[in-house]
Amino acid sequence: VGTSPDDMEFVLMETEHVTGIMGRSGDPSPVTAWGVFSGIRAAATHRWGSDDLTGRTVAVQGLGHVGYYLCEYLRDAGAALIVTDIDEMRVKRVVDDFGATAVGVDDIYSVDAEIFAPCALGAVVNDDTLKVFKFEIICGAANNQLARTRHGQAVDEAGILYGPDYVVNAGGLINVYGELNDWSPERGKRKATEIYGTCLDIFELAERESIPTAEAADRVAIQRIQNVRHLNRSFV
Repeated sequence: VGTSPDDMEFVLMETEHVTGIMGRSGDPSPVTAWGVFSGIRAAATHRWGSDDLTGRTVAVQGLGHVGYYLCEYLRDAGAALIVTDIDEMRVKRVVDDFGATAVGVDDIYSVDAEIFAPCALGAVVNDDTLKVFKFEIICGAANNQLARTRHGQAVDEAGILYGPDYVVNAGGLINVYGELNDWSPERGKRKATEIYGTCLDIFELAERESIPTAEAADRVAIQRIQNVRHLNRSFV
């Protein structure tokens, strides 16, 4: 949080075990944001039967590197934006560049928007915020969005479709993996687009098993790890 490719150059002076280097994959934020955007489109498909975001309103919390690029993708897709950040200059930039509506940092939780995209720090889905949420979808880049494990169930009971954070924000790690394996930027972005299908699988599993999407994501992750272990044994 709050780092940049410039910071990674300083890290590189001390160790070669660092990614996000300028001249290689660089800033992973555009790919991270693209993965979040793909997750939002998947959530829209599951909730409304279409991933067309034209006329939808998205509340974006946090306008750093990822939040800025996400706003750009959303604006280009025809969505209206309500935004906030503790940095007034970041807010002004997004308002000027994308025609967003700015609100106070504590007001973002109660705005009238179909989609909430938390892109700042974690624990924003909690007992207090759930009381004022009007959103139909929560899908953003922030880590650890659920304050407690039980809030995954609470979101589900509130009728809100939650895009599990570590699935939705995986584009950054995909970008880093691509750097380690000499992928082109286009290949990394294509791979991040697959978050769309992964989210749909998780949403469908949650619906089929009548479990929260956060639990469904964990099940998918565990199954993938088990599958990899099996494949590794096959090549021993």
